[in-house]
Amino acid sequence: MADDKDKKPKKEGKAQGAAPEKAAKAPKDSGDKKAKGGKQGDSKAAGPGAGASREGALALAEGEKYLPRAKKRYLEFVREHMKEKFSYPNVMMIPKLDKIVINMGVGETTVDTKKIQSAVRDLTLIAGQKPVITKARKSVSNFKVREHMPLGCKVTLRQDQMYEFLDRLITIALPRVRDFRGVNPKSFDGRGNYSMGLKEHIVFPEIDYDKIDNSWGMDITICTTARTDEEARALLAAFQMPFIK
Repeated sequence: MADDKDKKPKKEGKAQGAAPEKAAKAPKDSGDKKAKGGKQGDSKAAGPGAGASREGALALAEGEKYLPRAKKRYLEFVREHMKEKFSYPNVMMIPKLDKIVINMGVGETTVDTKKIQSAVRDLTLIAGQKPVITKARKSVSNFKVREHMPLGCKVTLRQDQMYEFLDRLITIALPRVRDFRGVNPKSFDGRGNYSMGLKEHIVFPEIDYDKIDNSWGMDITICTTARTDEEARALLAAFQMPFIK
């Protein structure tokens, strides 16, 4: 009996001793839950703010309109420069770029008509716009040209694409021309339009020399709203066109 009495208190002691351990563990679990709850609460609280900031950034990015570098230069510098130089009484009289026409002739189409597809592909890369195929209006037997035979391709650029092309032409393509010393300042037509030619279209960075079939020349016509050649020359010079001095 004495042994049983001694054993019972031991069991009770263990039970009493275990209870505090569970009680001690309970606060940890509750604390963890609180901590987890706090994290969830923080994430919920941070969620809308983070999402709102992302949405705001996207809205800001969508709200900002892309402005080509050449167009930005025209708005910030060229207009004021032209107004001071020619003393225009009205802002609407200040000349500006109207369009740029690029023409690429492919004389080898008389031998292989598939050459025109390569020219269209290359001009699309250069201009960023699909060109139209130019065809012969009438047959010329001396040149082996038949009526409606494809002879080349051309593209007309306006707005932002026009400014983008002019920027790449002045800053990248022309400096890559072999023995380049400048462009002719007298190649105006008397109505404010300027024409120039390139012997090789590979001077543009969009063309990979290892992937082209042939090298073709290009005729580039820059049309402006200037009334005289002097105004058109000053306009292009303000865009940093490298005229021969």
